[in-house]
Amino acid sequence: MDFWRRAPNPWSQDVLLGVSWDLMWAAAIAGVAFIVAHALWSKVRAGPGEDGGGAPGSPGSGAGASGLAARVLRHSLTSRLFHWVMAASMLVLLVTAFFPVLGLRFDWVSVHWIAGVVLLATIVFHVVHSTVVRNWRTIWIDGSDVREGTAELKHFITGQGHPPGKTGKYATANKAFHHAAVVVGLGAIVTGVLMMFRIDTVFWAANPYILGDGMWGVVYVVHGLCGVALITMTAAHVYFAVRPDKWWLTRSMIKGWITREEYLTHHDPQKWAPEVGEGATGASAGSAADPAAVA
Repeated sequence: MDFWRRAPNPWSQDVLLGVSWDLMWAAAIAGVAFIVAHALWSKVRAGPGEDGGGAPGSPGSGAGASGLAARVLRHSLTSRLFHWVMAASMLVLLVTAFFPVLGLRFDWVSVHWIAGVVLLATIVFHVVHSTVVRNWRTIWIDGSDVREGTAELKHFITGQGHPPGKTGKYATANKAFHHAAVVVGLGAIVTGVLMMFRIDTVFWAANPYILGDGMWGVVYVVHGLCGVALITMTAAHVYFAVRPDKWWLTRSMIKGWITREEYLTHHDPQKWAPEVGEGATGASAGSAADPAAVA
């Protein structure tokens, strides 16, 4: 399997053209292999009545449950709109990047860079919104997440140790995926913006001479590596989104809320007590039982 595509430029210098398309197939195969392996091992490790997820706890009336409304808002309307716009732009980027390689011919360049601009705009908005309005720390890994995540992975693979306990708003796996998406996404966006200088857009006229052939090759390779990584990551993300034991999370990204039972089953109120306007806690929160009114 080749990793890079190379060719001589007009001065007979051997330069990089980008990643080998073999990596596209490798990424797709890796995604399918991960899905199959995880699904099979989840079945093997599942306890009675479980589908491999295994609820980390059981609902109860512990601390933080008093006055909890029937529904707890997990994602505001703004957060949900950001997520789905970002998801749509990402799918368009993947289709326009790799379908032409499969022989599907269309005017993909214009669609590709426009989708990239939409993705960049949504991410800039998300950064500002998370920093100014939301609590951005809830999604970042700290020392306790590393310990809990390591223990959870060990328990899932070997069955040793204690099963995972209740988490804060985001489990360690969610945070780890977010971090990986940040690295890969930024790599794709920075190199994508540079590549836009090679074509005419509404922002500027084409200027392919801002970088030399050697540096352009590096830009193409980094962009391609990020692109093929996103194939595997997207496949894994969709897989977890449709798993029966994770559907409650997917529903919350559609409707915004989780039930009181789901909150108490999966979340530790000491680690995540929904904020005012984010969820319904407290004796006077009954009127917030419909998160649509809060979002």
